[in-house]
Amino acid sequence: MPTSLTRSRRTLAVLLLAPVVAALALWAFAWPAARTAPRDLPLGIAGPAAAVERLQKDFAREEGAFALRRYPDAASARSAIENREVYGALVAAPQGVEVLTASAASPVVAQLLREAAATRAPAGAAPRVTDVVAAPPEDPRGSAFGASVLPLTLSGVAAGLLVTVLRLRGAIGVLVLAGASVLVGVVATALAHDWLGVLTGDWWAVASALALTVLAVAAGVAGLAALLGRAGPALGGLLMVLVGNPFSGATSAPYLLPEPAGFLGQLLPPGAGGAFLRSVAFFDGAGAGAAPLTLTLWAGLGLLAVMVATKTADEETTPGETGALREPAPVGG
Repeated sequence: MPTSLTRSRRTLAVLLLAPVVAALALWAFAWPAARTAPRDLPLGIAGPAAAVERLQKDFAREEGAFALRRYPDAASARSAIENREVYGALVAAPQGVEVLTASAASPVVAQLLREAAATRAPAGAAPRVTDVVAAPPEDPRGSAFGASVLPLTLSGVAAGLLVTVLRLRGAIGVLVLAGASVLVGVVATALAHDWLGVLTGDWWAVASALALTVLAVAAGVAGLAALLGRAGPALGGLLMVLVGNPFSGATSAPYLLPEPAGFLGQLLPPGAGGAFLRSVAFFDGAGAGAAPLTLTLWAGLGLLAVMVATKTADEETTPGETGALREPAPVGG
């Protein structure tokens, strides 16, 4: 009877859990995609004062869509784009408006700016478009870049789970997590940088960014497992895959995601890793912001949790283990 009752409860749990997981997955992946729109998107404007005033008033009608920053001339606007201060710029000139984009920062945003300028241009006068920092020719739409976040996340989750399941403890566990992350970074760079050509920039800088991203994910999962036990890997996997991946903004931009998705995504390793990798691969590290710090915090705290929790567990089991290994007393005396 108890066995039958236990089986019934497990069956009911599965039946109830499956639609809940499906709903969460649809919410996490479909909701940001369905609500993609600019939200305080940093955009530069430059040119004569009168023309800039008209542009400001025009874009101000879309309340909350753009965060406009004025620059004295086109050269300053270009510099701001290259430093990742803005995603693009509109430069007013006597012959019309020139659109400065950076498809390497986000092909989706570049297309959005082209369309926004085209709708505001006089009839028959298409705006001139200059791609200041272009995406690689092998990945002009950024599809491969966006698709790279999930494999990195999955490899980090797998490394964290394996270290937990195999009970690799203390310094050994830390070394395995670090070593696996470095190897993933090197292999991923060889594939994406050398073979596919979808990542440019300094080879070792790209490899380091990839390795740090994987380490942040792996250490986060292993650290949660060390602190929370069986619930840790499940929580880590959900955070990294179900929340971190769709909220990363790697396929579009954090400023295009609904809040709080855009903000939360940058606090998790997939989002921070995508932002850091984009800066390193296409902008010589400019505009990385807090992303490296976020990744370092996840990696450092996760590794510390593995060390501390493991040491505590060892101290608690030492008396029992010592007794189990003690040589038995001779029979009869």
